[in-house]
Amino acid sequence: MSINKKDVAAILIFVALILAFVLLVNNITGKGNGRELEIVRDAVKNAALTCYAVEGMYPDDLKYLREHYNLSYNEERYIVYYRPLASNLMPSIKVAERGNSDL
Repeated sequence: MSINKKDVAAILIFVALILAFVLLVNNITGKGNGRELEIVRDAVKNAALTCYAVEGMYPDDLKYLREHYNLSYNEERYIVYYRPLASNLMPSIKVAERGNSDL
């Protein structure tokens, strides 16, 4: 039983399709993780803005937003850096995935 050129070409095309599929899945997964970070950051920002609109000041910490404005996110997966600047200035908000030091 010998392998002809058509069989080799079919195998190479099949391998190329599998490789392309794996790369596509990895690309989609990477974009999804970035979007999740953005969603968490937006949730913190929106809670802070709501607090400012209701109370006329930005809160000093995330605990206040959790207790009074129902802020929630997966604390085991994300670290939120929340640094208030002044009661009338939007705090500095950064979000990172635990185990990732991209900040």
